[in-house]
Amino acid sequence: MKVLVAYASRHGATRGIAERIGATLDGDGLEVTVRSVQDARDVGMYDAYVIGSAAYMGGWLGEATTFIRRHHGLLAERPVWLFSSGPVGPDKVDKNGRDMLEASVPKEFAEFSEAIRPRGTRVFFGAYDPDAPAVGMAERIAGRFFRLMPAAKNALPAGDFREWPAIEAWAREIARQLQPVPAGR
Repeated sequence: MKVLVAYASRHGATRGIAERIGATLDGDGLEVTVRSVQDARDVGMYDAYVIGSAAYMGGWLGEATTFIRRHHGLLAERPVWLFSSGPVGPDKVDKNGRDMLEASVPKEFAEFSEAIRPRGTRVFFGAYDPDAPAVGMAERIAGRFFRLMPAAKNALPAGDFREWPAIEAWAREIARQLQPVPAGR
């Protein structure tokens, strides 16, 4: 079975998650291609899809939403799983007692759940490097703000908060669903 793991990543943390999902699926006997949504070609040649994006301000990156909207007819006919990365920090709940992963579900999941009926969705913790070069206008503006207000630079906890065992377990769950059922069962 051919699986496309497609992702949109601004600074590489989501790409790392996609690569780990791909490696886990490959280790479970599936034929896997990992590509950014911008580099994914011949999308119709795959039997299943795992698609993910970094989320900022409650939403996926534009190129990921464009990818799904462009291919929604095909994706609605095949097995699809969606993931997102975004929340950072060591805390599992926010100051109001809400689960950080549940509070970080991107708004697009509701639209895509109706349009392509994914078999599963998941939010994973991401990574944040305050010293990474700015990507896009919003980050450049924020960088200027941080230079004027140095204390604000530490508003988000820096570090890699990706939970690799959870990511691998989810990928193994996908692999189990994609494995053919042996004859006679």
